[in-house]
Amino acid sequence: MKDAVIFDVDGTLVDTNYLHAVSWWQAFRQHGHTVPMASVHRAVGMGSDKLLDAVLPADRDRSADDAMRSGHTALYAQYWDRLDAFADAGALLRRCASQGSRVVLASSASATEMGALRRALDADDAIDAIASSADVEESKPAPDLVEVALRTADVAAEQAVFVGDAVWDVRACVRAGVPCVGVLSGGTSRAELMDEGAVAVYASPAELLREFDASVLHRTIA
Repeated sequence: MKDAVIFDVDGTLVDTNYLHAVSWWQAFRQHGHTVPMASVHRAVGMGSDKLLDAVLPADRDRSADDAMRSGHTALYAQYWDRLDAFADAGALLRRCASQGSRVVLASSASATEMGALRRALDADDAIDAIASSADVEESKPAPDLVEVALRTADVAAEQAVFVGDAVWDVRACVRAGVPCVGVLSGGTSRAELMDEGAVAVYASPAELLREFDASVLHRTIA
């Protein structure tokens, strides 16, 4: 039977969460909103629509929302040629591919941004497909992106494992019926990920690779 390992990218494979946080923080300030950086970081991983609602006042002038999203994109784009993958992230993708698992990246990144993330990963030989938020009706923590990834890989939920760094990843997976393995590389605690329903949590992609044979990623379907 076919099986798949689906990976979130930002904060899971590539070290971008804090770059997103500072870019959002600056975009908010440009429009008169001062938001504590910690609050911004904790919302990273949601879709941008939900992120704004999570950190900004409900009674704000929403006519500026699109401008803040555009501002975040422009500010974050300055980092694209300097993005770093986490240690052994590419090797982890290749290990999954080597056992015959389909490797799918699931991300809300635009096509251009995804290009920068893939360059940082330098593991295109191991990637079978990309699931994009352009194909979903609702962003995380809704299950839509996980479900699109399943369809892209042509597998059922019980034939897949998801790897992510945020509580939003875990919540989306729980709703989609896909087990989620957490990593701490995005800045979310082990307790938070486990409390949301992660089946296991590792410090980093490198630790997950070291412990691969004992993990749920190893031969996810016999």
